[in-house]
Amino acid sequence: MGAGHDHGHAHGAPVTGTAAAAYRGRLRVALGITLTVMVVEIVGGVLADSLALIADAAHMATDALGLGMALMAIHFANLPASANRTFGFARAEILAALANCLLLLGVGSYVLYEAIQRFITPAATEGGLTVVFGLIGLVANMISLTLLMRGQKESLNVRGAFLEVAADALGSLAVLISAVVILTTGWQAADPIASLVIGLMIVPRTLKLLRETLDVLLESAPKGVDMAEVRAHIVALDGVEDVHDLHAWTITSGMPVLSAHVVVRSDVLSALGHEKMLHELQGCLGDHFDVEHCTFQLEPSGHAEHEAGLCH
Repeated sequence: MGAGHDHGHAHGAPVTGTAAAAYRGRLRVALGITLTVMVVEIVGGVLADSLALIADAAHMATDALGLGMALMAIHFANLPASANRTFGFARAEILAALANCLLLLGVGSYVLYEAIQRFITPAATEGGLTVVFGLIGLVANMISLTLLMRGQKESLNVRGAFLEVAADALGSLAVLISAVVILTTGWQAADPIASLVIGLMIVPRTLKLLRETLDVLLESAPKGVDMAEVRAHIVALDGVEDVHDLHAWTITSGMPVLSAHVVVRSDVLSALGHEKMLHELQGCLGDHFDVEHCTFQLEPSGHAEHEAGLCH
């Protein structure tokens, strides 16, 4: 390592697991509830000839698959890092969130298509049975939502599961309303209308999650981190002349990282020393931004031009 050319690392608490890992047990309970309700709604949909119940059961099936993938992702994401995979399999949970999005979009499209078909070819739905099975689904989904409420704020993986269950809960509510309408008025169109509502609830939430997931995969700056402000705070430190090659991205939920080449005046670097300067940079970012895993390269003036020359 040449004089005045130092690679510094500033770390917060060591990463011992992804944000979703703490909610593994709750995801398992939610998966059990989802599978049970799925079977119940399939039976109810067949007995009551209710498209809304069958649509909700189909959504439950993909939710069960999504929850299963989320649990698998947590397992892989918490495997130890290796020489070839320096961040381990942390990205696995983001890939699972992406797969969940694709599944949800497929289910939403299917539900919308079947609802339109039911308008074309009406069917007689048994309102009483639909109420019973819809109520079972709603209560079960509310329990799952309670289990995942906190985790969805910390992990995209858990948020994907939470949004799926939330859509199910709203779907169960729509089923109940349609069944009551059928019971009180005999208006059979309420069933496919409820199915349309379920489909329209699925798609927008899924697109939002998909956008956040793609931001991670495309290595966009972490949510809430303004890169212009980061640059301004670094440059404001005494002795810092410039910062370049500034990058911030997210490996997985709860694991934002940052790297930068910081140009420091030689006299300041000599007076403070590399270690003190690195502590100053770490403290600067730690006080203002939620990015704990940082890598800094300290450079004297003119070194950037030297690096540019090496690239040609």
